[in-house]
Amino acid sequence: MDWINVTLLVLLALGVIGNNATVSIAVGILLLLRLLQLERLFPFLEQYGLHVGIIVLTIGILSPLASGKIKPDSIYQLFTNWQSILAVLIGIFVAYLAGKGTSLMSQNPIVVTGLLLGTIIGVTFFRGVAVGPLIAAGILAFILQFVPK
Repeated sequence: MDWINVTLLVLLALGVIGNNATVSIAVGILLLLRLLQLERLFPFLEQYGLHVGIIVLTIGILSPLASGKIKPDSIYQLFTNWQSILAVLIGIFVAYLAGKGTSLMSQNPIVVTGLLLGTIIGVTFFRGVAVGPLIAAGILAFILQFVPK
């Protein structure tokens, strides 16, 4: 067994121990692809996986609007409550950070390893959600712009 499979098995174990289905399913699928010798799919997943994941996440976020659970008058009410206004501003800031994170992750692949490890730990042991690498990369990119090179 090679070190990649061992690493994936360790991550699978962390997902199971941490009772995190997201990590367990993701690692299980990657292990299955390797065991079925479908490694030719990895470049596609590396290139488009993040974008497809963001699309699926956005569909999940927008589905209450599409289903009618969020009414047009609810959108108007967003601007009548300070907490809602703050939520909009934070949403804008986090989207900005995620954009910076996407750039950093594509320009600096070694950072991705640290972000992934941190995210796996956060998801497994702290009940986090696996969107962490993108936001973490955005925060890192934001901080790095103030650090001399």
